[in-house]
Amino acid sequence: MTAGPTVRRERRDGDVEAIVELHHRLYLTAYGLDESFVAGVEAGVREAAARGWPGTGEGIWIVESDGAAAGALGLTDQGGGEARLRWVVLAPELRGRGLGRRLVTEAVELARDTGYERLTLVTISELRAAAAIYRSLGFELAWEDTGPKWGRPDLTFQGYELRLTAQPWS
Repeated sequence: MTAGPTVRRERRDGDVEAIVELHHRLYLTAYGLDESFVAGVEAGVREAAARGWPGTGEGIWIVESDGAAAGALGLTDQGGGEARLRWVVLAPELRGRGLGRRLVTEAVELARDTGYERLTLVTISELRAAAAIYRSLGFELAWEDTGPKWGRPDLTFQGYELRLTAQPWS
């Protein structure tokens, strides 16, 4: 009998490569994205790692199953009071168990506890289950753009935002 998935919250050697590989394996096949998508993921993860991610107020969640990375989520400080959820990926066999919701909820709590004003994320419209999680936690669709991107002529790219601090009375 194999143990269920575990979640690790510290970055280790090989995690950058694992996050990139998960995106390559899961998003290219399922959504018809091309290698430019993976290159963008890799550039973002490597840039964050080079500056010491996760630093104070940032986070990493690596889901491990049967000794291998099977999911990930990152929280990065974007400056100006903004944090961003990034690199959200979960192997299909682990979906539907509440694990994705748990990870996103933990990231939202960390962002709120850190004192960020807003939390943002960028996704594609086809990730409907993930979008339902985001909306249930208070994220709102901030913008949407349909057009050619990552090898697709008709990809709808979306940005969500969650206000974390109360707005002052006007």
